[in-house]
Amino acid sequence: MTESSPALRAEGIVKIFGAREVLGGIDLSVGRGEVVCIVGPSGSGKSTLLRCLNWLSPPSAGAVWVGDTLLGQVRRPDGGLGPMPKRTLRQQRSRIGMVFQHFNLWPHMTALENVMEGPRAVHGLKAAAARDLAMSTLTRVGLAERVTHYPGQLSGGQQQRVAIARALAMQPELLLFDEPTSALDPELVGEVLDVMADLALRHTTMIVVTHELGFAAAAADRIVMMDAGLIVEAGPPRQILAAPTNVRTRDFVSRYLSRNAALTALTAAP
Repeated sequence: MTESSPALRAEGIVKIFGAREVLGGIDLSVGRGEVVCIVGPSGSGKSTLLRCLNWLSPPSAGAVWVGDTLLGQVRRPDGGLGPMPKRTLRQQRSRIGMVFQHFNLWPHMTALENVMEGPRAVHGLKAAAARDLAMSTLTRVGLAERVTHYPGQLSGGQQQRVAIARALAMQPELLLFDEPTSALDPELVGEVLDVMADLALRHTTMIVVTHELGFAAAAADRIVMMDAGLIVEAGPPRQILAAPTNVRTRDFVSRYLSRNAALTALTAAP
């Protein structure tokens, strides 16, 4: 990756399922060390875009670069693009960490083993080196005393922190988060957002699909608003949350603020 290249660049991303166009041509560039939060109503294509960006769900059209490297596709002799061999794609994808909504941990492995698996299987680390890396990463997310626990013995917040540690252990160039708190009980959301906020302070490159506008306001460098498979507005948190120009953004933000205002009033009531 050169100094001038973005961490990730997507051009013309289209995704079609059957007869339905879910993404209508997305252009997105994310700088190194930048935190981008993607927001929008349910069904707007946020999670689909994230899965296209790391080629878990290859786009129907368009291209993605990680640094200077074209992801998931190779140039054919005729100049067109063709699919990349799966083994090469797996290596490429290791440059992008992914944290899922529902954790996706191996239930038969301890927290330590879950975090060790990627560095051993993909990067070929020896067991001792992978163990040391996993221990330091789990310590970083506050789980040093839970390394021998299985996912079923952990709370949802702890499981999500293991998932973040698993992604970090691969030492990726950027992290993708797909609604990382939406499957958590309200009292567990904070512990996950605290870890993510710490990553933001460390200038970790992150793309976060989230409904937590409070986190986006505090941690994001840029908020991207999606609606009906398109980016309708993007800008700094202050602009998007305080003075949005797009009508759909204004409606979305006002509904969020209204709910929070009602919550605040209810809490303050005698």
